[in-house]
Amino acid sequence: MLIHPEFDPVAFWIGPIPFRWYGIMYILAFTFFVLLGKKQLKHSFRLCGVYKKDVDDLLMYGVLGVIIGGRLGYVIFYNISFFIQNPLEIFAVWHGGMSFHGGLFGVILSLIIFAKTRPNFGKRKLKTKKFWHRFILVCDFVAPLVPLGLFFGRIGNFINGELYGRVCSSHIPWSMIFPQSGLLEPRHPSQLYQALGEGFLLFIFLFIISKRNPDLGKLSAFFLIGYSAFRFTSEFFREPDYHLGLLIFNFSMGQLLCVPTIILGFVILVFSNNNSRKKL
Repeated sequence: MLIHPEFDPVAFWIGPIPFRWYGIMYILAFTFFVLLGKKQLKHSFRLCGVYKKDVDDLLMYGVLGVIIGGRLGYVIFYNISFFIQNPLEIFAVWHGGMSFHGGLFGVILSLIIFAKTRPNFGKRKLKTKKFWHRFILVCDFVAPLVPLGLFFGRIGNFINGELYGRVCSSHIPWSMIFPQSGLLEPRHPSQLYQALGEGFLLFIFLFIISKRNPDLGKLSAFFLIGYSAFRFTSEFFREPDYHLGLLIFNFSMGQLLCVPTIILGFVILVFSNNNSRKKL
């Protein structure tokens, strides 16, 4: 049985400024987004009319979408009664509390704005002025760049000792005691399960698909379906939020929020099959 080492949440200080592990994970996520995005231009998107400046701008739009959407998603989906009583806490992001599904909604809105303001994005590929085709192409470009960011985010959760797993058998070799839970019982290190599934494995899968010249919308659809499947499964090993517990059909809030995203993924997949002549 392992014991979580209870890392100091502050990795290092520069003068009076603390650099927290979770913030460093965000920096790594955004850095890999840019590096992988610019590498992607040389391969599957090289003929789509996408340029290096687009990657930098997409990062800016994405950062705003992730932070604003992720925070508001947590406020609305996970603890709205607390924040109604303590509205200033909405801005206290250093206390933790981000929602992937809220961040996804924020990113989708930011990509809609990006596609609206970039009429030439993907023009050489699409040969159409339809906004939704251009928007889906933006999403296809972004989709393979996201999972590694999720990977780093889950590693940040593990370092902080938060979002730990449910109590499990001590016979599981990798079971771990999280003193932060208040109970000295072996638990699943569910943060690492999620880092592996929705992070690393999903990245590998989308990376392989992107090399096969997929139809328009396929990468976006497979991202939503793949993430939702990995997240829904891993939630069976993750301790539910103490103030929410298990909800409808004994599913957690994270599992319930995966239902609309997986449905959206299949809707996009149908759209992709109906427009199969437009390839990346």
